[in-house]
Amino acid sequence: MSIEETNELNPEQQSPNQEETEFIKNGFNLVMATLKEQFPEYEVDGQVGKHQLHGPMMAFTLKEAEKTYTCGFFLTEIAAQFQSNPHAIMWLNSFFIDLLRSPESRLLPNPPQSEDDAKDIFDNHIIPHCTQMVREEFDPEPMHVDLGLNPEHGPVLEASFVNIIEGNNTCAIPLHYLLTLYLMNRDPADNIIHALHQIKNMQEATAE
Repeated sequence: MSIEETNELNPEQQSPNQEETEFIKNGFNLVMATLKEQFPEYEVDGQVGKHQLHGPMMAFTLKEAEKTYTCGFFLTEIAAQFQSNPHAIMWLNSFFIDLLRSPESRLLPNPPQSEDDAKDIFDNHIIPHCTQMVREEFDPEPMHVDLGLNPEHGPVLEASFVNIIEGNNTCAIPLHYLLTLYLMNRDPADNIIHALHQIKNMQEATAE
């Protein structure tokens, strides 16, 4: 589809297909314009795709000389951030600032071509990384991180506060979602850590 210049996320009322197309265009153009303004020394490019479970997705690339850095986003999260977060630009920038710290190009990882490939990514990258980051984030508080099975979402990675006995102490993120984040050059541990902080804040608020 062609991309027309616009800086709004809210499309006019049209037919469902037209409305979705305009919504995608608006989100794409808003991020493109923001990245060009925030990173003027880089060439900015982007592409749009669609995930079978998570809907429209976008990947944006910063290029400078021989180096290329790409990061992906869900359209729903872009819309949510720019509609309700006063620091949405900082949120967007943070992903690329992390990538730009790499001395080498960071292209999107290749998707797994088989179950063995997927298992290798989970066993050697996603699960050990998430486990380490969760334990470092809440150290010295003891944390439990392990695989589980959710009847609705299938295999999940569960992380919980060992010392929280009453109320909710666990978050569970579907493995397919963590894999999607990994393939977008996103840190799969971020969502787990964010959910755990929410649990901890709710527990502290209840205790007051």
